[in-house]
Amino acid sequence: MDTDAIRVIGGYQTDFARNLTKEGLDVADLTREVVEGTLADAGVTPSDIDVVHVGNAFGQLFTGQGHLGAMPASVVPGLWGAPATRHEGACASGSLALLAAMADLESGRYDCALVVGVELEKTVPGDLGAQHMGAAAWVGHEGSDAKFMWPYMFGKIADEYERRFGLNERHLWSIAELNARNAARNPLAQTRGWDRTEASFTDDLVANPPVEGRLRKADCGPLTDGAAGVVLVRADHPVLRSGGATSNQSRILGWGHRTVGLSLEDKLSCSADDPYVAPHVRATIRDAFGRAGIDGVDALDLIETHDCFTVSEYLAIDHFGITPPGESWRAVENGDLEIGGRIPVNPSGGLLGVGHPVGATGIRMLLDCHRQVTGRAGANQVPDARRAAMLNFGGSTATTASFVIGQ
Repeated sequence: MDTDAIRVIGGYQTDFARNLTKEGLDVADLTREVVEGTLADAGVTPSDIDVVHVGNAFGQLFTGQGHLGAMPASVVPGLWGAPATRHEGACASGSLALLAAMADLESGRYDCALVVGVELEKTVPGDLGAQHMGAAAWVGHEGSDAKFMWPYMFGKIADEYERRFGLNERHLWSIAELNARNAARNPLAQTRGWDRTEASFTDDLVANPPVEGRLRKADCGPLTDGAAGVVLVRADHPVLRSGGATSNQSRILGWGHRTVGLSLEDKLSCSADDPYVAPHVRATIRDAFGRAGIDGVDALDLIETHDCFTVSEYLAIDHFGITPPGESWRAVENGDLEIGGRIPVNPSGGLLGVGHPVGATGIRMLLDCHRQVTGRAGANQVPDARRAAMLNFGGSTATTASFVIGQ
């Protein structure tokens, strides 16, 4: 990949602690806020935008509203006429929107792209919300015994780690506790004001009750309302020569994208003889590394990874190569993942701490990487960060995307 091809020149994230329905607002209001905020941070106007890409996974289920590619122009009239597309890939919807925007710019078809991810999840009770999200599994083929589909499915991934390598839940709860500490410093994190104690990350049945299978409350990311956006431009775009965006730009150095089947059982069966539980996830990361021209994780200053559940981050640790397969616990025990450690993971607080508005998550992670490498991460800043990577996946890792972002 041409490392000068695509630049991130700004972005915006809404406050993930908000409940839009209780505020009397809807997906149009959320879209207006993220579009206007993103354009303002990037220093561009609606007329500068050549193409729009929208990430959204469950719009019809949670709000009844489809056709969300047309929503930006509906709420920001200056975007009227700009071609726009909605992308759905479960929790990787935002990353698919990013990849499509990059392809548009790399082809020369357009020069400046607005990419936003929006999701409302607090429009319904939690049990119904969990049911809606089950649509990202293979409906009717798996999880029929589950009350909560995704804790059930990722509990199965934890079971696989237990079977292959052994697994101590305390390492998972340590991941949750670290992400909670990081989120407490993040002014946009959903959980920043949550009242939790040391017992919240233990086997205490009251402070950390079971949810489904072996997973407990601390292991599970919350339902979240929120949106995130970025503006991407080609390296020869006039805005980069004007001086306005020169201090607020990063480069997308590399990317990876793989898709496998929906069934978790099939994934685990296919990986039975592989050292990695999810070799396609490892391959996605390695694709991003290869396109970025780096050999491995030690070339990074930080990682933002998909931790919808604690075991998701546990999987990411060894799949990124921080440890050998099955030894993610070593990085947890050594403090490698802390800000100031060998390779900080989720300094933002991750999905567990920041929140997980599904269609916005991939874009939020890329935005946090952008802010880190441009020195704009505030209290969550990793000192001297120059290169970051992110991993985003949908379903039980059926759709996986990874990006490397640098100066």
